[in-house]
Amino acid sequence: MGDPAVVKIFDTTLRDGEQSPGATLTIAEKLQVAEQLGRLNVDIIEAGFPAASPGDLTAVKEIAQLVRNVAVAGLARANKDDIDVAWEAVCAAEQPVIHVFLATSDIHLQHKLFLSREEALASVRAMVAYARSLCPTVEFSAEDATRSDHDYLCRVFEAAIQAGATTVNVPDTVGYTFPHEYEALFRMLRERVPGMDTVTMSAHCHDDLGMATANTLAAIRGGARQVEVTVNGLGERAGNTPLEEVVMALRTRTDFFGGIDTRINAHQLLATSQIVSRLTSVPVQPNKAIVGNNAFAHEAGIHQDGMLKNRMTYEIMTPQSVGWNDTNFVLGKHSGRHGLDARLRKLGYTLDADQLQAAYNRFVALADQKKLINDTDLNYIIESGKETPAAV
Repeated sequence: MGDPAVVKIFDTTLRDGEQSPGATLTIAEKLQVAEQLGRLNVDIIEAGFPAASPGDLTAVKEIAQLVRNVAVAGLARANKDDIDVAWEAVCAAEQPVIHVFLATSDIHLQHKLFLSREEALASVRAMVAYARSLCPTVEFSAEDATRSDHDYLCRVFEAAIQAGATTVNVPDTVGYTFPHEYEALFRMLRERVPGMDTVTMSAHCHDDLGMATANTLAAIRGGARQVEVTVNGLGERAGNTPLEEVVMALRTRTDFFGGIDTRINAHQLLATSQIVSRLTSVPVQPNKAIVGNNAFAHEAGIHQDGMLKNRMTYEIMTPQSVGWNDTNFVLGKHSGRHGLDARLRKLGYTLDADQLQAAYNRFVALADQKKLINDTDLNYIIESGKETPAAV
């Protein structure tokens, strides 16, 4: 199971994330992302779905041979052909992982797979055992676990553990559950499934109702010690749980999580976000937590004043801790005198109270015409005012 105080980061940007419409990566781009994930210090890279295409098989093979000090996983449906191809793809990795999945909800069994519960259970037993005969580390995922019958889900996980699974994943495949339900599901499985204490429990959440991060954190409270996440929350439909949000929630709220942490090098979070955004051509929304352009930006005068007095008034982590250079004071119509004075001092202008008031009046007038005031605008405001001194 590993250290109970450490949550393993299973990054699926290159598999589930790449399934986001329009986010397909070339082999060279996948290798570039994988190298950055290594610098970020993730525990497992799910490099792709080798049976999906020859290109995916090649990419997973190359990643398995390239990256070191990180496990490499290949996804496989619960059939022998997929598992063989996945093993071919990851066998050269320092720490290979075969990730086998099969749906367990009645809606998937009846309408997608056309399998009875007993047929699916038999498939889990056989295919997990077959994967384990090839690879020392096997993860089994019960697709759509959160909409599965609990008694049946317990039977499936018991069968997977008996067949040799070393990790069992409890996915919220369609983003359906709420945090208290998801935490309770993990606790129930820990109590009822024989052998669950001998394997790693994993959480994999989607964001269809905007609950992915909250659900993932609830799963950790319920006993999950692996989380399946993507950079920037990339993924199908509304996306997956964002890696950066889980990492910094644990690191910022150690009191709430009892000191549980990850091995992530958080200083690489911003660089990783920007690389993935650039290569996938999927922009990061400005107000995105941790890595959005506005995550450490302040325009409101009250906020700027508080930040100048003590950064902790409006920032619960430092921008430097996740890779930003510094806090960004944005000057606009909501900004106050303190924020303006601080920016002017950085530009080399020291104004007395009357000069600052005069400059502020011109600043407000211009801010009503423009959304944001830049340094060129500030130089004009100062230089055009006879009563204010030039920079020295």
